[in-house]
Amino acid sequence: MAEMDERNARNAKIIEEFRANRGQVGGRSSMILVTHTGAKSGKRRTNPLVYLPDGDRVALFASKGGGPTSPDWYHNIVANPTVTVEVGAESYEARAVVVTGKERDDLYARQVLANPVFGEYQQKTARKIPVIVLERV
Repeated sequence: MAEMDERNARNAKIIEEFRANRGQVGGRSSMILVTHTGAKSGKRRTNPLVYLPDGDRVALFASKGGGPTSPDWYHNIVANPTVTVEVGAESYEARAVVVTGKERDDLYARQVLANPVFGEYQQKTARKIPVIVLERV
C-alpha cells in the first residue's frame, strides 16, 4: 500500500508539472496524460505515460517497468476504451485499441529505438508487453 501511495504522489507531481508547463516535464521522455475510467471502481483516473507518436495516433506501452503483470491503467482502458488525452496544451477524446502481431512488434521496436529502456523492460518479463494505440474520436 505504501508503494501505491508513493506512486500516486509521484504521479500527482508529474501531472501538476505537466499542466503548469503546457506538457513539459523536466528530464523525462515524451509524456502525455491519459484520463481513463476504472474497470471496477468507475472512477476517473489520470496517468502520466511515456508515448510514441504514430501519425495521427499515439502509441502506449503497458510495460510496468518489466513487471510480471500489466499496469492498472491498461486493464482500465481495455474495459473502458474511451479516454481523454492531454498532449502539450491540447486535450482530446480518443479510443484505445490494443494492437497485435506485426503492428504491435513494429511499434514496440520503434519505441525501443527511441527509448532503449523499453527493450530492458521486455527482457525482464515473460509476458509480451501490450501496445495500445489511441485514435482521436
